Amino acid sequence: MGRTHHIQVLSPAVVNKIAAGEVIERPASVIKELLENSLDALSTRIDVDIEEGGTELIRIADDGEGIPADELPLAVTSHATSKLRQADDLFCVQTMGFRGEALASISEVSHFKIRSRTAEDHVGSELAVTCGERSDIRPIGCAPGTQIEIRQLFCNTPVRRKFLKRASTEFGYISEQFTRIALACPRMQLSLTHNGKSVHRLPATNELTERLTLFYGSQTVEQLIPIEAEHGGVRLWGYVGHPSLNKSTRKSQYLFLNGRYIQDRSLQHALNEAYRGLLMTGRHPVAFLFLEMPSDQIDVNVHPTKSEVRFRDQQFLFRLLLSTLRTKFLQSDLQSELSFRQSSKNENELQVRQQKVEQDLVSWARSQMVQPAQPTIAPQSDTPPSTSPLIQSLESDSQSYESKKTSQNHSTAVAEFQKFPNENEFFQISSPHKSSPPINHELSDETEVDSETNATQPVVMPAAQPISSSGIQALQVDDCYIVLNTPQGLTVIDQHALHERVLYERFRKKVLDGKTETQRLLMPVTLEMDAKKMALLMEHQDLLLQMGFEIEEFGRGMLAVSSHPVFLGHNVISEVMLEFADKFDESASVSRRDLLDETLHMMACKAAIKAGQKLTADEIIALLAQRESADDAHHCPHGRPTALVLSREELDRQFGRLGA
Repeated sequence: MGRTHHIQVLSPAVVNKIAAGEVIERPASVIKELLENSLDALSTRIDVDIEEGGTELIRIADDGEGIPADELPLAVTSHATSKLRQADDLFCVQTMGFRGEALASISEVSHFKIRSRTAEDHVGSELAVTCGERSDIRPIGCAPGTQIEIRQLFCNTPVRRKFLKRASTEFGYISEQFTRIALACPRMQLSLTHNGKSVHRLPATNELTERLTLFYGSQTVEQLIPIEAEHGGVRLWGYVGHPSLNKSTRKSQYLFLNGRYIQDRSLQHALNEAYRGLLMTGRHPVAFLFLEMPSDQIDVNVHPTKSEVRFRDQQFLFRLLLSTLRTKFLQSDLQSELSFRQSSKNENELQVRQQKVEQDLVSWARSQMVQPAQPTIAPQSDTPPSTSPLIQSLESDSQSYESKKTSQNHSTAVAEFQKFPNENEFFQISSPHKSSPPINHELSDETEVDSETNATQPVVMPAAQPISSSGIQALQVDDCYIVLNTPQGLTVIDQHALHERVLYERFRKKVLDGKTETQRLLMPVTLEMDAKKMALLMEHQDLLLQMGFEIEEFGRGMLAVSSHPVFLGHNVISEVMLEFADKFDESASVSRRDLLDETLHMMACKAAIKAGQKLTADEIIALLAQRESADDAHHCPHGRPTALVLSREELDRQFGRLGA
């Protein structure tokens, strides 16, 4: 039997259809290619008109340089371009497009029409192409620039057209491409219309924040942090979101290279690393970042849509982005502010909610006035203060707290507090007494858990425990939150989250400095362990030893722990070891540094005070002193905020003191 398939050269029509499948995936791909052509033509204004998500009509008009009549046929010819002359030009591309594929591919799968006029010509020219079949060029009156009209996209490739989504979905993709160009080129005047309705009309501006406000609103822009750095001929600038401004997806992360939107895993990883410990798991930062660098340092010819590039020195850019963001965060106040403000378009809904809130407040106030609560006064005593473990562990910080208040003017400092209303109703809490119950030993990070105290009957305290001591006025609410009156407003602190951050930073510093304080046990703690968990723990024996845990196999299926960090009570050793094993199992491909961080997070969580634990006045003062010395007092190691601030302005707004 003879051969049935012979090698042959494909026709230009088939070649263009194949190319169209790579370059033109959907209507949004057409928008991207045409907008980039307009940018390369040095346009200052681009108008985009869409019908039915781009499946029926795409029309883009610009005021760029235009195309002479004799070059129109070349414009729709495959691999014909004005942007390259020789192969070496590929390694110093300075334009958005360069392959000469887009117009040829688009005109092969649609009813295509292009009108163009240069500034030197008195009349324009028009060329129509129907599924690859060209008509004759004819003169036409038009303004300088280029207008391209595409109808019935994929009309001759029904399989591709069948895979398109609904018009609203396709328009969503188009809107995203439009947004990327608009953010990359704020000096460009742009408009977008869909089905005859204006969606965006963006005036040219020199300020990126003005363009961002039009897309995301003033509230979002107010939470953006400007960044800028320049090194080795590379400039990095833009805006990143305050940690409180986070999203469930990465869709609000934009990275631009020399005006081109790109995606890069390494730089995305640097962004995530910069926010490590500032965001909760599953949340992603908002970022609008711009890189400017010599074109010979990058290769953009590695992806059909040019959305991925190759850098000559990837590690340098990774370090530049990471160090720039971390330095900026250390210089910024990252405290979360509690706000009830809504955008202006929701103002009516806000008024309805406000009325309901006011009604609820009235009802609540009446219920509280029925039977006033009688405060219980803590008994006074002349006995000396107790040695609470938290006080012992924070004693040095508490002693330096007063001097720090007067010498450091920091935005998050606990300054001399203004008097609360009805201050005479505050319960005066003296220093802790020996008769007071000491705080749970899990609070201590430097005392042995085996120490005994002479705890007697606990002092009866109300659910909300006010503190007035050492110039600090605070209120412990539900044995969970500490409420302060600060210059920034009413600050509500999560006692567990704050103490977790304090302990994590202390643990981490000691481990990295090789100064972990360990407690050697006379009788090792033994626990049963299955073979898999035993193998995982023994595999990471050196990491555990670095953190103060000395472990060894103690017979078949038994693990012995002969030492542990002094800040961790031996009553939780078994639980911690089991969690270590689970963590090691989940993090098989995680770097040693990341694994160390994750285990320290877990240890700090175990050792920190818990919600529901009552604190004495001195313990609260000591915890606040530690807050002042923390590198990042605004977030727990897992990214949750340690405190929220309700500003005076917000209080006045909620109580109607600012007027209509």
